[in-house]
Amino acid sequence: RIITITFAIGSALAAAAGFLVGLTNPKIEPLMGIMPGIKAFVAAVLGGIGSVPGAMIGGLLMGISEYLVVGYISSTYRDAIAFVILIAVLLIRPAGLLGRNVAEKV
Repeated sequence: RIITITFAIGSALAAAAGFLVGLTNPKIEPLMGIMPGIKAFVAAVLGGIGSVPGAMIGGLLMGISEYLVVGYISSTYRDAIAFVILIAVLLIRPAGLLGRNVAEKV
């Protein structure tokens, strides 16, 4: 029962979001949501996979870094900063800001 209600609420929210996107963008394309999806993934990796507060902090840092890049460098690098942050986080701290390194014996 809870799974059904959760699925219904999620579907309703997705339908409302799709309707609002359709109102603002007259042309619907298959790849129109790829950059927000990539940025959300980078925010989750930045904060730590599996950490909801970490993902929120990662999203906040992503937004701040995008606006700093637009303000100080150029707006053409706005989307590229997500990939730069992803590479830097994976090189420096692969578990993310609030993630934990887990050692597994195989």
